[in-house]
Amino acid sequence: MYFDNAEGMVFRPPSEANSLILRVTIGCSHNACSFCGMYREVQFRARPDEEVASLIDKASRYWPETRRIFLADGNALVLKTDRLLAILAKLRAAFPKLSRVTCYGGPQDILRKKPDELAALKAAGLQIIYLGVESGDDEVLKKVSKGGTAAEMIAAGRRVLEAGIKLSVMVILGLGGEERTREHALGTARVASAISPTMLSALTLMLHDGTPLRAAADRGDFRPLSPYGLLQELKLMMEHIDVTGPCIFRSNHVSNFLPLAGTLPHDKAQLLTDIDEVLEVFKNKTTPTYNNTGSF
Repeated sequence: MYFDNAEGMVFRPPSEANSLILRVTIGCSHNACSFCGMYREVQFRARPDEEVASLIDKASRYWPETRRIFLADGNALVLKTDRLLAILAKLRAAFPKLSRVTCYGGPQDILRKKPDELAALKAAGLQIIYLGVESGDDEVLKKVSKGGTAAEMIAAGRRVLEAGIKLSVMVILGLGGEERTREHALGTARVASAISPTMLSALTLMLHDGTPLRAAADRGDFRPLSPYGLLQELKLMMEHIDVTGPCIFRSNHVSNFLPLAGTLPHDKAQLLTDIDEVLEVFKNKTTPTYNNTGSF
């Protein structure tokens, strides 16, 4: 549910499709990732307290039965903890049946929160943080200007979990291109294993118009993986993921070539079998090529 007329497009995780979207910030405070085109046309700003309070009041009149709320935009955790606690308190008062509040969180925004701050946010009702790890390879993270290292991703993820907040980690297949596919797969598996998140989602790189990575691909400076290469990368990553679990794994985003779903480590062998079956089909056919636009 979305009722706001603020500038820019609205983005949310697929699992928040039935949530009320409350934009406590506009845009993304980092907004430098070379692969991301989500907030490039929007100047970041944190919305004033009175503006957020007005939105909560309006939403509570339209949808008083709301149970789930997603705090948008790109990284609501950039707000100071006292402001977030005040917003959560207002939400509890406005929506008596509220059962879940979630948000995106960048690695640096998470690490700026002390453990007791995250624990306070958990106690106030923040239940899930979505962390875009993207890659576990430092070279890839640097090239795409993610704004964090693999070690910082691990530290941020563990800090969320230690506070009792559920963690959903997103990684991007193909982000290292042909040049660093192996390093990307192995590094990402290592980081995912070290974090052992509640949920792990593997998306596939889409080269959006207007992004630096798309421009690099058009120049030939970045060579995207073919569908076969993406599946090989996914297989290598899955082979080396060793989470304590249970970790819900998904690669069923609209960007993905092969939809997969399971729980790690329990379903790891079956997931690998599913990947191998599709790879075998590719061996007997001409492999289609990636056209640099996010489609095959």
